[in-house]
Amino acid sequence: MVMYVLLSVAVCLPLVFVRRLPLTMAIVSGVVAVVGTGMDVHWPGRLVAVAGFCLAAVHLRRLTPVLVASLTWTFTFGLMAGSPTGVIPYTDMVIMGVAPIAVGYGVRLLRERGEQAARLAMAEHRAQLARDVHDSVGHHLTAIKMQAVAAQRVPATADRSLSTIVDLSGTALSEVRDFVRDIRQDIPGLAERLSGPELRITTHGSTTGLPPAVGQTAYRIVQEALTNAVRHSDATEIDVRLRRERGHLAVLVTDNGSSAADVVEGNGIRGIRERVGRLGGSIHIGPVGGGWRVDARLPVCP
Repeated sequence: MVMYVLLSVAVCLPLVFVRRLPLTMAIVSGVVAVVGTGMDVHWPGRLVAVAGFCLAAVHLRRLTPVLVASLTWTFTFGLMAGSPTGVIPYTDMVIMGVAPIAVGYGVRLLRERGEQAARLAMAEHRAQLARDVHDSVGHHLTAIKMQAVAAQRVPATADRSLSTIVDLSGTALSEVRDFVRDIRQDIPGLAERLSGPELRITTHGSTTGLPPAVGQTAYRIVQEALTNAVRHSDATEIDVRLRRERGHLAVLVTDNGSSAADVVEGNGIRGIRERVGRLGGSIHIGPVGGGWRVDARLPVCP
């Protein structure tokens, strides 16, 4: 009875630390289960060890070491419990070694997809916030203009109009500051948020040192390209490159997703074209090879 309790504690305790050291703790749990079998103690320790390898697959990015360890443990346990005499028992061992890893990987995949969906929802929230603030600031600017015109035409009401202008401009500035504080993100951070288990995004270059208008437009181009790829493409790899060239910034976003030529441009892409046009730059969006390409050139004053 005492030996049973000690082995149970020894096989279960490593699972407490499986998040920090997933493979190590799974192996420890498996070794204890094998030791218990060698001591001819009849107990369900092997089930705990299987759970340990399953949890290791959930928390460890590389599956190969976990799979090798799980199969090694399974065959060791099986041979100690009783050597198989045919093909079916060996097949059962393989299934027993692979199954917990597959389950763990599936759990991790579902979790990471959920996290990716949450990040995408946050990005959409920020974009909606940007539109809301833009509309609000536009309203304030229109009201300021009307008050200024009224002050010109009716000097007697100038003091009241100026007071209203001060209030409106203060409110608009406050909203702009909140807007910038909430949505200003670097491109590597954006790529990290949108990456997932089936989508790898690599970035090269940054907007550091660029004029604010150029840097913001470059960020919006990348944001729109990545968001569209995540939403509408089956891409598994996206490459983002920002490169300072003579007199301009080159922004290139390519992916390996579907390259259908009849994609309808939405408001987001039209808005990007308008931003680039206001800077005097150029942008080309469309299929290339086996994927999709966004290629922009933004002038940068020396």
